[in-house]
Parts: sequence; structure tokens; C-alpha cells
Amino acid sequence: MRHAGELAVQRRAGVRAGTWGSASARPEIPAAAAAFLARQRMLLIGAEGRDGRLWASALTGAAGFAEAVDERTIVIEAVPGEHDPLAGLTGGEIGMLAIEPATRRRMRVNGTVRRDGGRLTVRTEQTYANCPKYIQTRDISDEPAAASPAAASAARTLTAEHRAWIESADTFFVATRAPDLGADLSHRGGNPGFVRVAGRRRLVWPDYAGNSMYMTLGNLELDESCGLLFLGWESGEALHLTGRARVDWDPGDVPGAQRLVEFEVDRAVHVRGASPLRWTLDGYSRFNPPVRPAPAEAGAGAAESGRDGQDGQEGEPR
Repeated sequence: MRHAGELAVQRRAGVRAGTWGSASARPEIPAAAAAFLARQRMLLIGAEGRDGRLWASALTGAAGFAEAVDERTIVIEAVPGEHDPLAGLTGGEIGMLAIEPATRRRMRVNGTVRRDGGRLTVRTEQTYANCPKYIQTRDISDEPAAASPAAASAARTLTAEHRAWIESADTFFVATRAPDLGADLSHRGGNPGFVRVAGRRRLVWPDYAGNSMYMTLGNLELDESCGLLFLGWESGEALHLTGRARVDWDPGDVPGAQRLVEFEVDRAVHVRGASPLRWTLDGYSRFNPPVRPAPAEAGAGAAESGRDGQDGQEGEPR
């Protein structure tokens, strides 16, 4: 059933349909979803790290590294790497997304996880498919890249490299949670520039129209904790951000936005050599709204001052 955060957001958005959000999810894994999962070489996860913060990350492997062994159990033959903010994950609540950029298909799983040596076992509580909206089409290389030594750097503010990466991104992933109600991991996509860096510790992105599930925004209504993941699709790097997010219900004149989400960075972890997978961009989603360039002076001033501050897009099936 829907939780209080989802209900509050739906009321504010004027949505009265009784089966949107968590009410539409079931714990069992359908046969078609199990077959889809078995083909994937990457899974996105969201969970609490050893530091108590919420992080989003990626797991990779050969096709079949994730398998639904029964209608409510998924075994993943991978764990977060030593430089990953989720290294040392042993159990707890988890949100998971399996996404296939080449076909623009995705499925979502929320549940609990436990670690057994070099594998993770997930007990499903919510399983549901997502629509293809805002997913950019990407093709994966047939062969993984040669292994390179992993290295990580951490910071409390965004560097110039981080800013350039974020402002050119067309995709990122967001982890949220609701106290005692579970974690969630969602996709966000748009044309490059849809995420704006508004300071050394502040990001803003538009919340586009979708199916009115509001599962991410519903979680944020109850807990501002939030983790973001930006992937280097062509480089195998990963930028992990953790912090707090809140919803601005006045989107101003941002094209396509129904709301804005403002994110304040608490910590950034940049991992080089995070993934052996390499992807090439084939095309942008036809659903992506246009992006209006941010005023140059405002962006530069905020960066210099260092002021702190769907399936996919919120409201879209995730």
C-alpha cells in the first residue's frame, strides 16, 4: 500500500487515483521479469553505507550474474568494490534497478539484502516494470574494457571536473528511503544540461511529467536523505554523491518541469576504474524536454561563492 509520503505528494499534485505508487507493486517476480533480469550486465542499487549515509551504486558482471532463483529471491554474483561507498554492505534495505539502455526497458525491485561472501541475496518486497520515458539509447561493447586499477577520491564540495561531468550528463540515478518502509532506486534522464550545478554543494534538476507514482518524492517527503550516481558511460568512472534533497513546487520557467528538486551535497566520491563496461550513445529519448541554458553569471557566481545550500522521472513509472 502507499505510504504517507506518497499520499501527501499525490494530494498536493492533485492525483486521486487509488492504485498509483506502492499500491501497484507486488513482491513476486513475474517470469518475464526474471528472464529480463538474467540478460543484464549491470544493476543499479541504493542502500545505506557503513557511514549511515544513503548511496547509489552499480554492480556489473556477465549476463546471468543476477538470477531470480524463486519468485521472491534474487541472487547477485557481485558485491560493491573496495573503493565504492557501499563497500562493506552486509544487509539492510535495498532499492534496485535493472535497466537495458539498448531497448529502453527497465524493472524495479525494492526489498532487503544480505551478503554471503562474494554475493548478495535480495528478498523482494516490491517488483514492477517501468516505461521507457526519458531513457537514452545506448549500446554496450561486446567485450569489457581491460581492467584498470581502481582509485577513489573524496570531497565535501564539487570540483570543476565534477561540475563539468554533471552539467553534461543526460542520465543519473537517485536513491531514497522512507523510515521503516524501505529503500528505492530510480532513474532520471533528460537532455544534457537538465541537471544544473547551482553552487559548489548544490544541484537542481526538473521533475518531468510521468505516471503520477511519486515514489521518490514520497520518500523525500518523509526523509530528505538522498544518494546520486553519475556514470561515466564511456570511461567506466563513477561519481557518487550523498546529501539531502527537497522539492520546490514552483518550477518557474524550466521547460517541461512540474517541480524542481534541490539537492545539497554532503560528500562526493569519485571512483576511477569503477566498471569494466563501456557504452556508446545511440540517441536521446524523444520525450526529453528542451533545456534552457542557465544564466552564465548566476551559475559562475554561485560556484565561486560556494553557498551551501521515472519507471524514471518522478511521476513516471519507475
